[in-house]
Amino acid sequence: MSAKASVTNFIPLLDIEKEKARWNQVYKVLTEPKPDIVPTPREIIWKKNKSTLYYHPAKEKKYQVPLFLVYSLLNKPYILDIGEGSSVVGGLTERGYDVYFLDWGSPGYEDCDITLDNYILDYLEKAVKRALRHSGAKEISMVGYCLGGTISAIFTSITKLPIKNLILAAVPIDFSVGIVPDKWLKGLQKGLINFDRLSDIYGVIPSEYMYLMFRGLSPVYMSPWINLITRAHDEDYVEKWRRMDKWTKDTASFAGAAFKQLLNDLYKDNKLLKGELWIGDRKVDLKNITCPVFVFSTSRDTLVLEKQSLPVMDLISSEDKTYEVFECGHVSLALTGRFAIFADKWLSTRSNKIQ
Repeated sequence: MSAKASVTNFIPLLDIEKEKARWNQVYKVLTEPKPDIVPTPREIIWKKNKSTLYYHPAKEKKYQVPLFLVYSLLNKPYILDIGEGSSVVGGLTERGYDVYFLDWGSPGYEDCDITLDNYILDYLEKAVKRALRHSGAKEISMVGYCLGGTISAIFTSITKLPIKNLILAAVPIDFSVGIVPDKWLKGLQKGLINFDRLSDIYGVIPSEYMYLMFRGLSPVYMSPWINLITRAHDEDYVEKWRRMDKWTKDTASFAGAAFKQLLNDLYKDNKLLKGELWIGDRKVDLKNITCPVFVFSTSRDTLVLEKQSLPVMDLISSEDKTYEVFECGHVSLALTGRFAIFADKWLSTRSNKIQ
């Protein structure tokens, strides 16, 4: 067979139009402005400093108990409401839940003295009170994702507000293990590594530093681009990829005092697991949590490992407690719409259905 014939026979094996579409989409991602993020219909019902409490009404309300959604302080929260078909908030409102969603905001230098105590007592607790008053409900369910789950567990254990249910998704509780390099953890625990000076110098940790920190702890950075190139012919996937890429690079700054407290009290001394953590004048004891609790991890999580979450099941006093592991990753849990499915399956029998 001649070389020319070989090439001719090979060409039909390629889907030329598909390949052109693939690279056109890659070019689009590289050259077009970042996509706009259109949130699920909402209204602002409370603000404090940089923080905003949003109310997302159910499309058709089915449950008397509203949900209060808490995300991490380390990233911007719109990953949980990043667009139709990929929104945790939208998935929950479609299933009949009123959702209150606290956006912590991105602190400025004037906020350098804000601590975890302030965020939990002066921001979160007041926001939950406002949500209860706005909804007219007698109880509310807390839903915490990632470090937002840690904060939700701490809050539920020390508040006297009526918490009906608690959901903790991909939640770090044991900070002695995780994706942070072993040398860093041991260095922190032995006092060989100290980030206090960084916090004191900057006052507020810049968003650029937070981005670099997450990039350093994440898997090989080329993998998202490989996924894009291999699925660039899929317009729906590309659109989701572009939203995700925007969020990944759009990091929040971090109040220096809270950053020091996070690293010293949780990572260095592991006070939450040991029952030695204080928030203001309230001692945090997870045994105080008696409401129904649903904890779930993801099998492909590269940010919060299952062994970081599992200990909470032995620390709480709830008789109604469920633990599950789902086949997905830390972020894909939110982007694929499965979060709302998992949460609704458990919540639907515990949220007082409207007759």
